[in-house]
Amino acid sequence: MPDHPAILAFACAPEWMQAAAPAEGGAPALPRFSMIAYTGGPMVLAGWRHPVVVDLAGLAIPSPRRPIRLGHDATHGVGHTEAVSVEDGKLVARGVVSRDTSAAREVVVSSKNGFPWQASIGASVVEHEFIRDGASAIVNGREVQGPVNVVRRAVLGEISFVDLGADGQTSAMVAAGDVRPAAGDQAHINPSLPPQGASMPTAPLEAATEDRPSQADSRKSDEAVSALRAAAAAETERIAAVRALAKDQPEIATKAIREGWTKERTELEVLRASRPQAPAAHMRGDEGLTGMVLEAACLLAAKHPEAEKAYDEKTLDAAARRFRGGIGLQELVLEAAWANGYTGRSFREAREVLRAAFASGSISAGWSTIDLGGILSNVANKFLLDGFFSVESTWREIAAVAPVSDFKAITRYRLIGKDTYEKVAPGGELKHGTLGEEKFTNKADTYGLLLSIDRRDLINDDLGAITTVPRKLGRGSGLKLNDVFWSTFLDHAAFFTAANKNLLVGADTALTIDGLTKAEVAFLEQTDPDGKPLGVMPQILLLPPGLSAFGTQLYKSVELRETTANAKYPIANPHQGKFRTAVSRYLSNPAFTGASQKAWYLLANPADLAAIEVVFLNGQESPTIETTDVDFSVLGIQMRGYHDFGCALQEARAAVKAKGEV
Repeated sequence: MPDHPAILAFACAPEWMQAAAPAEGGAPALPRFSMIAYTGGPMVLAGWRHPVVVDLAGLAIPSPRRPIRLGHDATHGVGHTEAVSVEDGKLVARGVVSRDTSAAREVVVSSKNGFPWQASIGASVVEHEFIRDGASAIVNGREVQGPVNVVRRAVLGEISFVDLGADGQTSAMVAAGDVRPAAGDQAHINPSLPPQGASMPTAPLEAATEDRPSQADSRKSDEAVSALRAAAAAETERIAAVRALAKDQPEIATKAIREGWTKERTELEVLRASRPQAPAAHMRGDEGLTGMVLEAACLLAAKHPEAEKAYDEKTLDAAARRFRGGIGLQELVLEAAWANGYTGRSFREAREVLRAAFASGSISAGWSTIDLGGILSNVANKFLLDGFFSVESTWREIAAVAPVSDFKAITRYRLIGKDTYEKVAPGGELKHGTLGEEKFTNKADTYGLLLSIDRRDLINDDLGAITTVPRKLGRGSGLKLNDVFWSTFLDHAAFFTAANKNLLVGADTALTIDGLTKAEVAFLEQTDPDGKPLGVMPQILLLPPGLSAFGTQLYKSVELRETTANAKYPIANPHQGKFRTAVSRYLSNPAFTGASQKAWYLLANPADLAAIEVVFLNGQESPTIETTDVDFSVLGIQMRGYHDFGCALQEARAAVKAKGEV
């Protein structure tokens, strides 16, 4: 299996951009955009030996509001999405240019000038498989031939405007209204664009992605390939010239290549750097030291992979220059204490140092205070998330996720029932529908843990303590969420029953072609309260680890053969490509009531009909960490992590359980 990057970036073209109409009598509305972020086909990506296809059925979208950037640079914000969805086998994003930055103005003004922006999305790869040469797979409703990498599960991060993307089969028009470069000015509506809410023009994209293009399309494709090759050649020549000019200035060369400097600008910057510099005065407590610099120094010392993405170049440079050998835990605490007015010069009086370090804003006026608690919390949060996402997350594949605003119990009404449209006579009135009588409830609770960095860590000057402790807190939160979720899911004696027609028992319920067929039929024969079909299809096969291998065969294999002698049997696999598998070790763990090594489940997509729901307070899906000094009786630093969530079973018709044994 080839090496692959943890973060996947792939690209295609934004289809159109427009400015929304200003409210009557109000300020001009913000420009809006809509883009096809991925067409669903193979792409050639850096870091992958073979083409890559992302299975959109396994792409998790944490929320509809994702950041929009320029060139995947966190400091070059453009706006945010308001909706991200899979439509006709493509990933589509719509949103607004909401950031007041030079990057946002560049995108809109360049679009007005006719620049053909493309879009590139960043996603964390959770699971992928390699399709070997000569084999094939069904992905996004189409067949792909090996050798190819298929990303089966990924989590969407952000979407960026880029000038050249990985998907060369896309074509699009980008336009925008008049935008003045001053901050706060917005685009005017371009009358040639479709109005807000209208469907996007898709003909150009469809023509470019047909299996048998016309001669005109082939000529266009050849011209596009030639243009890409010419652009690549020009970029190669520019990079070679930059490296030659800045061969003795590697930092300048790196920056010039990253930011697209011309040969002339590179030469000028090299000349400026070669001039003698005036001596600089350095003193303790200078204005260059800020909380952000200390945060950056901690992440650089801990070699966190996101350090250079989280801070701008000026902050990173200040951290690297100030703490060349890396910052220690004692030095971090002392820097905060000095900024808050502490006059001691060593860590000998540890209690006094800690008291000053955590007393941001309480020392006499004139000191530029630094909040050590905030610094530690921000640094720890990076490692908290590392721990949180290191545990199993199969629950995300089968559960609906929703926000709640408080800790009160919420009520959900059944999504099926008396909701069929009625015929309306000419001039007649619409009839009132009802939400039905069946209700589901859910509520969020708080789960948390307290850990401390004690006196020994402080004396040992162990910066690793502020990485290890939050990782433990993050992992603990992820484990608790799994405990609560799977305890709720497996405690289902009143949920999967013969009366609900979603429980199959007997020897013929083992996971085989026939057993899966029986479960599929049982699911499809579920009816609403009026006795009519649900109109929902099963999509997920939930399995314990012991059934994972055969479940994967059922999903991927074109044929399955029996070994019984002298028997006639079909060899086609009727379930190939039907139900994507989700595997959880909790299903067979004897510590959980209701667990079984043989039972398996067939579920609907939770976006269509959810068997179980997870709610998070204010939509915060990851835990929170806070840092402070400990009580007077204890010498150290205290970290607490907490997470507000709740789980509850919902619609019994959304799943079928097969006991798998007599």
